Amino acid sequence: HTPQCRPVAASSKDKILFSINLLIYKAEFFLRASVGVGINGISPGLVQGPVPIGATLANINNSARRVIEELGLATVGHLRAIKQVLRSNLPFQGPQLDLSAQVFAGFVNLGFNVSTLSPPFNIYANTPSFVLAAEAISAFTVQYYAGIIPLIIGDEQRQLVAGVGLNEAAAFGVLRTILNDGVNSTVPPYTFTMAELTNRTSEVVNRLGGCGVKDEGLIVPFQLGAENRTTSNVVPGDANSLAHARFEREILRIVFGTGNATMPGGLFPDGFIGALYQLIIKLKLS
Repeated sequence: HTPQCRPVAASSKDKILFSINLLIYKAEFFLRASVGVGINGISPGLVQGPVPIGATLANINNSARRVIEELGLATVGHLRAIKQVLRSNLPFQGPQLDLSAQVFAGFVNLGFNVSTLSPPFNIYANTPSFVLAAEAISAFTVQYYAGIIPLIIGDEQRQLVAGVGLNEAAAFGVLRTILNDGVNSTVPPYTFTMAELTNRTSEVVNRLGGCGVKDEGLIVPFQLGAENRTTSNVVPGDANSLAHARFEREILRIVFGTGNATMPGGLFPDGFIGALYQLIIKLKLS
């Protein structure tokens, strides 16, 4: 790893707590978009923090709504499991989240190299647009867990991160499958296809992360496909089709949308909560 792509040295507990930020984002985003309630509407007292910015009920079809709701509920379970394993009696403190259509549109605009698409991209407007955003959020969680699983010490903690990581990976696969069903369809109201949109947004994510190609579109050149024999890419992976791993700074550079782990913005306008993030800020580990 280049220095900027390595994990930051921290305890197992702090690494797991770092992931809380991603899990809270996912749960709030999925639940508010599918059923209009956040984590506190499902499991009062589990999380406390500022009300998310821009949460909206998504205009998605019923089958997608059920999937998104289930995956949101599952993420609440992951948070509860973490609380139990870490023997924490207090609610998790959640970060300020930005769930607005505008913040996601920013990433898409970067992908198409325009100041703003016409009309502005709105993740909440239809099923493919929303599922793309949901898939992106899932990707960060899966990749972070793929990164930390080997670093976690303690049987109970390892069992926890394996259980969360595997369930999150399955959820990511489900969302990729939904997107893949419409891979050659245009994304309303535009002329580009889902294949093109996933390729362009993946390029943005990789550029912001700065640690190589770890986000991939649904259609790839043969050299990036499984065993160099397929252009389909429902489940992305490395040369041996293993899950891509990302570490703390890489994740922050992407979700902040700034390409800098110490410059908050994007999905987390005030940054992350927790000791590991504070260490990154203190040591200026951009």
